[in-house]
Amino acid sequence: MTNIYLDNNATTRVAPEVMEAMLPFLTDRYGNPSSIHRFGGLVRRHIDTAREQVAALLGAKPQEITFTSCGSESDNTAIAGFARPRRTTARLITSTVEHPAVLNTCRHLAEEGASVVEVGVDGEGLLKRDEFDALSIDANTLVSLMWANNETGVLFDIDELSARVKERGGFFHTDAVQIVGKAPVNLRKTPVDFLALSGHKLHAPKGVGALFVRDKVKLPPLLYGGHQESGMRAGTENVAFIVALGAACELAATHMADESARVRALRDRLEAALLSSCPGAKLNGDAQKRLPNTTNVSFEFIEGEGILLMLDERGIAASSGSACTTGSLEPSHVMRAMGIPYTMAHSSCRFSLSRYTTEQEVDAVIEAMPPIVKRLRQLSPFVK
Repeated sequence: MTNIYLDNNATTRVAPEVMEAMLPFLTDRYGNPSSIHRFGGLVRRHIDTAREQVAALLGAKPQEITFTSCGSESDNTAIAGFARPRRTTARLITSTVEHPAVLNTCRHLAEEGASVVEVGVDGEGLLKRDEFDALSIDANTLVSLMWANNETGVLFDIDELSARVKERGGFFHTDAVQIVGKAPVNLRKTPVDFLALSGHKLHAPKGVGALFVRDKVKLPPLLYGGHQESGMRAGTENVAFIVALGAACELAATHMADESARVRALRDRLEAALLSSCPGAKLNGDAQKRLPNTTNVSFEFIEGEGILLMLDERGIAASSGSACTTGSLEPSHVMRAMGIPYTMAHSSCRFSLSRYTTEQEVDAVIEAMPPIVKRLRQLSPFVK
């Protein structure tokens, strides 16, 4: 069976160059980077290099980068680290379409006494600016808004939003897990205080991420123990995966522009074909302000789960915006927040491409989808 993987917003394959970079640290370069002997010092230098590679991709300083286990840990460290020292005076502002790593953290902190506001989005998935602009922001406020939505690919204007927050004396955190490596990020120009990223979204392995904390901004650690990561994250460093993340960031910086244009063209080709060949198909999210690799399309009156299962039978991997893939029949919180009708939201399917996606793979999906949609419509109790 041919395997066609179009679920890259969930995770990406490890790039061969990244695998080559990390392998020596799983074999002969196994020293503890905290050791004072040369065996450990050699490993330490590679961590320093990886920190420089991550910082270069973000337009940051190496000392502003802390390595973590994933994007969720980075989000938790920033948000909880801001809120807990302030206790009941902490004010958290986020959106209704954030990743659970942000939404659930904010909601948990609300139980501990923080004030939490979730700003809505419009039907295109864009932040409701009238709601946001009406909110009070001060030195006890942390605004946490994702740079790119994981389901729709829709982009928030983080450059402008973070600048507005800083003008009003607040702090700004962004979950940038989906955008890093796919589109330019320059923290020399974008005044966010905290940024989270995850390695497995940009062709590094699962189990490594990073947190940007702007120089001179104070943030307590989430984990206490040793001195690692300048006291920001205790525990012996996951050297092989840190080296892999550095290599992946350098690779992304080198090829981003060319890859973005090629992947966008493939995405547009796939999207146009689905919308024209599948009756009742509709794009979810703003058509312009989104990632170059992502399309989210609904197919009225049929279930996203059924589409995914029939695609999987053909060796095609995609994902659904519906939480039905985890046993719930409810549409995702993103679709609900956008006000997508139930008959459309329940059938949303996300196709997310990568640098490894080919024209032949896209053509195979274009060929497979119309008969799948037709068959499921014939079985749907909602279609007469």
